[in-house]
Amino acid sequence: MKSLFDATAVNQVQARLSTLTAQSERRWGKMTAPQMLAHCAVSMQWALGEVVPDKAPLPVRLIGRLVKPLVFRNDDPMKKNSPTAKSLVIADDRDFGAERERLSGLIAKFAAGGAARCTTNPHSFFGKMTPEQWASLMYKHLDHHFRQFGV
Repeated sequence: MKSLFDATAVNQVQARLSTLTAQSERRWGKMTAPQMLAHCAVSMQWALGEVVPDKAPLPVRLIGRLVKPLVFRNDDPMKKNSPTAKSLVIADDRDFGAERERLSGLIAKFAAGGAARCTTNPHSFFGKMTPEQWASLMYKHLDHHFRQFGV
């Protein structure tokens, strides 16, 4: 599976990020490009352990445990309009350049740190995850949103 522990995948993600513009039109969803970048940055902060996600309600966490093996079985992309944790919803206006730079730095930091730099905190939906699962999920999440904006 593709992951942010693989230098080739990281280079591809960074190249795609560099082609995104403030005027990039979304193909689905409600976020603007700067909001999407901020959303992705916070999720990267989860993976780095810089932000600890709130636990989802128990029924949601149980569903997450059931869905988890399906998400990590292959490189299939995430589905359009997948549910989002409330703490990852970005509703205010953001500066595109600042958010793109922040996200790029977080991707580089995560990739450079490898498994040793990855959080041991559970994911709010999937629960306990290995560093490899975090790296795969972060790749899939970025790919999902980059496809949302056509990059």
